[in-house]
Amino acid sequence: MKDVNILGTIQQAKIKKKITEGFIVQIQNEEFVLLDEDVTEEIELDESKDMFIYENKKGQASATMELPEVTKDTYGWADVVEVVPNMGVFVDIGLNNKDILVSSDHLPLLKSVWPKEGDHLFVSLELDKKGRLLAEPISEQEVMDDLEPAPKEALGQEVTARVYRATKAGSTVLTGEGYRGFVHPSERKAEPRLGETITARIIDVKDDGTINLSLRPLKQEGMKEDAEMIYEYLQENDGVMFLHDKSDPEDIRKTFKISKAAFKRALGQLMKERKIIQENGKTVINHNRT
Repeated sequence: MKDVNILGTIQQAKIKKKITEGFIVQIQNEEFVLLDEDVTEEIELDESKDMFIYENKKGQASATMELPEVTKDTYGWADVVEVVPNMGVFVDIGLNNKDILVSSDHLPLLKSVWPKEGDHLFVSLELDKKGRLLAEPISEQEVMDDLEPAPKEALGQEVTARVYRATKAGSTVLTGEGYRGFVHPSERKAEPRLGETITARIIDVKDDGTINLSLRPLKQEGMKEDAEMIYEYLQENDGVMFLHDKSDPEDIRKTFKISKAAFKRALGQLMKERKIIQENGKTVINHNRT
């Protein structure tokens, strides 16, 4: 029986003989098939090459000269290529004919924040109890162990990042620069998916080099955006809403996903433009403005 512990790793393989569909290669006194489609350059018998060991579609341990960034020993970004609701998602780690499953056990409980096709997960490979090759998202501890600290001068900069952890407490991301960032629920209108690529603004650089991010626009831009959202809500509800500047902050957040302060700024802008009035505990469209 072949040593399954080398599945998902890169090994030195010696080309032993040619067969109809490829080659037989030897790794640690064991033989594996190297299919023609997994040969990336000219090779000769008795030559040794680095090869990646994986399971082919028949569940057989096979070798390939395609060397993925993602292995049992290394992490890398993998494209999400298929979502299977009861199983998890399949990712492409760079193999010609094999996608790897990320089990639902390693995905958020809320399926609304599961990755979609085209998203990217930062994963390494593992073997399950049955010896099958799976992909597993990076853990918080592994991120912190290899942290790229952000400089204090990064404050206020805009960064592109990917979500590697999605929880009720917030979204944790890795930026293109390698910084570890956190988006608190109050700094977003909608929760990003695991694996989603976002553009955010650095609002704090902490002493440990991690950063806090905001998905909300700057205050002036945000006020205009919030005012438009509130006015559209009024238009869709016969020009009336039962929220006003004295309403409970939670009621405001449930309806508009913004803070009471942002809500009041937006109302102030709309009243200044004479688009709305407040009367009898309600906010209504001002149809009498000139």
